[in-house]
Amino acid sequence: MDTAEKIILFCFLLQGVCCRDFNITLPQKIEALNGSCVIIKCRFEIREIFDKDLTERATGLWLKDGINVNNNLVFNSSTSSQKSFMKGNITGKLKDKDCTTVFHDFRSDHSGQYYFRIEGEGELKWTYTETSASIHVVDSPPRPTVQLYVEQKEVQDQEEVLEGRSVSLRCSAETLCSSPPPTLTWSSTPRIPLSESSRLEELISDLNFTATHRQHRVTFTCTITYQLQDETKTAQDNITLHVQYAPKISPSSSCTRTDVTVCFCEADGNPSPELEWHLSGRPVTNSSNTFISEERLSSTGLRSSITLHQSLTHTSTLQCVSNNTHGNASQLFQLPSSVARLNLFSVMTGVVVGLVVMLLCAITCICVRLFHRRIKTTLFMS
Repeated sequence: MDTAEKIILFCFLLQGVCCRDFNITLPQKIEALNGSCVIIKCRFEIREIFDKDLTERATGLWLKDGINVNNNLVFNSSTSSQKSFMKGNITGKLKDKDCTTVFHDFRSDHSGQYYFRIEGEGELKWTYTETSASIHVVDSPPRPTVQLYVEQKEVQDQEEVLEGRSVSLRCSAETLCSSPPPTLTWSSTPRIPLSESSRLEELISDLNFTATHRQHRVTFTCTITYQLQDETKTAQDNITLHVQYAPKISPSSSCTRTDVTVCFCEADGNPSPELEWHLSGRPVTNSSNTFISEERLSSTGLRSSITLHQSLTHTSTLQCVSNNTHGNASQLFQLPSSVARLNLFSVMTGVVVGLVVMLLCAITCICVRLFHRRIKTTLFMS
């Protein structure tokens, strides 16, 4: 290839780069919420020879399901929205080749393919037939997405969270055009106090807390709400938290005494804990003097009862011990000893005997006084 051919080829490539042609950038697919608005982000190019015709007086038109201006025209920026099939306005500046458009009160029959047409002064009249935006109307908004983070690392919602760890639930949502903008809110079942932080411009809401046993199997729900003119539309996503924690013994655990001593101990933990009884520091099992039974209260709760024969209650301590893979807990029960009961009986008997003696003495004194009065009365009469 000689020098002349290289120059010709260079000029040809330069012409292809420098010469602008009609071109447009549109989103291929757009979802719109029925009864709400829709935004079409749009930018276009024109041939250089028409630059002088693109002025402030330029007009933007939208055609639906076809490119015939007479049959398919649904919006003209130069006429009132009331006279157009579509209500809206071009928010971009056509002179700056920004054809971004907002349509209001978008309905199901507005679904279709949308083509843009630019009309300027002079000979600038062009429909961009090669590229269109497909708009689909939906009756319900897309669901938000809830993600679980533990110590700032994302985990699956079925994974267990250890009590005491820092937990963050993030709710994010794809937003559709709406006025006012949609909002994100949190709720829980069962209900617990919630404190959240939101970044509504991104439609992201974070729920941050430290995991506790009270949040085990609590379902957290994130709701996106669109407030339309004549109705409210919502969509939800939720996550159920699974918290692992060391055993905790219920304060209602106690002992009662009739002919025998019966003690109850309730513990809750995840994984489900084990319960055992210690008498004088030694583990207790079923025997002729003790009877132990267990009852499963829930997937994390266990109740155990022990019945002690009177001959064993001379000891002063009975201990309930609960444990699982995350720790243990215990509670001491004070048992009345037989000596203490004997002393109490002796004291009560002494009190009763003393009262009886005092009563007899009082009666005797009264009788003596009455006897002396009668004698004196008899002597006086005689």
